[in-house]
Amino acid sequence: MAQTLVLDPDRFLPHARAVRSVARALLEQVEQLPIVSPHGHVDPAWFAHDAPFEDAVSVFLWPDHYVLRMLYSQGVGLGELGIAGGDSPVERDRRAIWRLFAANYRLFRGTPSRLWLDHAFATVFGLDRRLDADTADHYFDVINQALATAPFRPRALFERFGIEVIATTEGALDGLEHHRAIKASGWDGRVITTFRPDDVVDPSREDFVTNLAELETLTGEQVDRWDGYLAALAQRREYFRTVGGATATDHGHPTAQTADLTPAQCQALLGRVRAGTPSAADAELFRAQMLTEMAKMSCADGMTMQLHPGSWRNHNQRLFEQYGRDRGADIPTQTGYVAQLKPLLDRLGDRSDLTLIAFTLDESAYARELAPLAGHYPCLRLGPAWWFHDSPEGMMRFRRQTTETAGFYNTVGFNDDTRAFFSIPARHDLARRMDCSFLAELVATQRLAIDEAAEVAVDLAYNLPKAAYRL
Repeated sequence: MAQTLVLDPDRFLPHARAVRSVARALLEQVEQLPIVSPHGHVDPAWFAHDAPFEDAVSVFLWPDHYVLRMLYSQGVGLGELGIAGGDSPVERDRRAIWRLFAANYRLFRGTPSRLWLDHAFATVFGLDRRLDADTADHYFDVINQALATAPFRPRALFERFGIEVIATTEGALDGLEHHRAIKASGWDGRVITTFRPDDVVDPSREDFVTNLAELETLTGEQVDRWDGYLAALAQRREYFRTVGGATATDHGHPTAQTADLTPAQCQALLGRVRAGTPSAADAELFRAQMLTEMAKMSCADGMTMQLHPGSWRNHNQRLFEQYGRDRGADIPTQTGYVAQLKPLLDRLGDRSDLTLIAFTLDESAYARELAPLAGHYPCLRLGPAWWFHDSPEGMMRFRRQTTETAGFYNTVGFNDDTRAFFSIPARHDLARRMDCSFLAELVATQRLAIDEAAEVAVDLAYNLPKAAYRL
């Protein structure tokens, strides 16, 4: 017999009754605030065309690498989930795929994915029984029937979710056709882009040289010359701002390494990486220099800069070769911010016209490196608990390890960083509840007055992301 699915109104709040009552009072101040989603990976085509979503599989499974990695870890092949790759057989029956997911839903117990999925199932689709093998068909039919109706189209859900602004992420060569279409449609939902130049600044990519040729064609600049290459990137940044409303850049480098070379050294380095198959040292040095160059450009054009190091992307080589990027095989690595950021900070760290938001997958760096750096340098801010740490425990560890050194106001609130559109309200709800829980502890232990805690709660949920991303 299926068990009921109920969301407790006090979920995630502290167990101690006195602290919980404070957290509940703080949550009342922020629970209904608009959602500001300044960094994410949803598809702008959804809002450009406002076509109905296909079905439960395309909404809940395929865009979510958290879901894919867990199922894969337990022996469920991507082909069984309907994802094509190479010559492997691919399941085409969406209902069969959903049944497979439902039969394995127990794997998500204790994970944030379970929290986000249950939140969407209950609040968006009104489902009141837990997902399992017995309820799989019921879920599939209810979700699919709802998705075929006007209230479940992308723009209607954008408004229902209370989203004030959402940022997508596009590569430097993207034409932003979907953002053009959104603007031309007259719809007043605010969907902006983010400039992610990894495709033209990372020589280790297999398509780097080809991408440089396309960059030259797009901009008319001579990208074999260092000054021409920088001019081409500046031109694309301007295009993203004017056409897509971009206020930020995003950099998914393997490390936080920065450099500050002379123009002559930069020209020589560009020549070496353009020749193809650069050494690992040259690829790292080129990426390092480009972080500093991007920071200089941000000082000039005002775009907030985001740095996401510390992930060994596509770690499973066979899976990458067969299915491509972003299939759940990214693994955290160690980082070293104090030494690696120093060349950039020596050059620009004292600038108040630069906002550099650092994220990490290496929690050991929170108290040792990132909080002290952000607690000193005017340009540096801390991104929220990210990716593998976007969870109740991860969010609480982040606050406990950074607040005493960096405070709240050297952080930027929360961003959901997701491709899974239906999880956005759940993720922001979780973040607000965990922040209110942490603030309630400070109030209960006489480290913060209740009126101050209420102000901080609003800042974390709404004001800080708007300020950090210039929204």
